Amino acid sequence: MAAAALCPAARAFEHITLRTGFSIDCVRHEPLDATHTRLYMAGDGNYQDLRSADIVGIELLPDPPAAVSVKSAVELALEAPSGATLTAAELHVLLAAAGAAHNIDEDLLASVIRTESGGNAHAISRTGARGLMQLMPETAQQLGVKDPNKPDQNINGGTAYLDALLKRYKDDVVLALAAYNAGPGAVDKYHGVPPFRETRAYVTRVINDFNRRKKASLASIAAAVPPR
Repeated sequence: MAAAALCPAARAFEHITLRTGFSIDCVRHEPLDATHTRLYMAGDGNYQDLRSADIVGIELLPDPPAAVSVKSAVELALEAPSGATLTAAELHVLLAAAGAAHNIDEDLLASVIRTESGGNAHAISRTGARGLMQLMPETAQQLGVKDPNKPDQNINGGTAYLDALLKRYKDDVVLALAAYNAGPGAVDKYHGVPPFRETRAYVTRVINDFNRRKKASLASIAAAVPPR
C-alpha cells in the first residue's frame, strides 16, 4: 500500500471528498493516467492512488496556522503512568505520532478511541479488552504491547492493528472498522460488514464522529484566515 486511506489534516492543502462519503486531506493531486489520480501526502514519498471516478469534490484549504510548540505535551504524554488520564494536548501528541507512523488520519484514531473507550485509559470491556483503543490481551501481546493500560503503548498498538486491517481490506475503512470491532474472521465469513447490531452501530458511530471532526477542523481553519 503506497499510503493509508487518510492523512493528517494539519499539513494538508487540499480537501478531497470521495464518493463513499469519506474525505482525504493532502498536499496536492495530479492525474496519474486517464482513470486514476495520485494524491500526494505530507512527508517525502507519501502518496495514494485513487480512481478519478471516486473523487466527487476537491476543495483548496488555506494555509494552516503556525505550529505551536508541543514539547511539554510530548514529555508529559510519554511519561504518563499506566492508566493515567491524558489532557487533550497530550492525547493529540500521541495520536499525531501514531498517525504519522502509519499514515492514518489522527481524527480517525480519535474517533475510534471515543467509540471504544470514551477516552478512558482504565476502560475494561466485558470481554477483557483494555485501554483507550480496547485491545484484547492476545492482540496486545501479538502487537508487543506490554501494558495496554499505558496510553502510548495502547495507542501505538491499536494504530498498528488498524493499519494492518486497512492493508488487509485494501484501504476499505468500513471493513477495517468492522474487523476492528468483530474480528477479521467475521468480516471474511460474511464477505462484508457482519450482520451484528453492535458492529454496524460501531462502524456508524466511528464514521459519524470522524466526519464531525473533519467538519470542525475545516471550520476552525477557515475561521483562522483573516477576511480579505
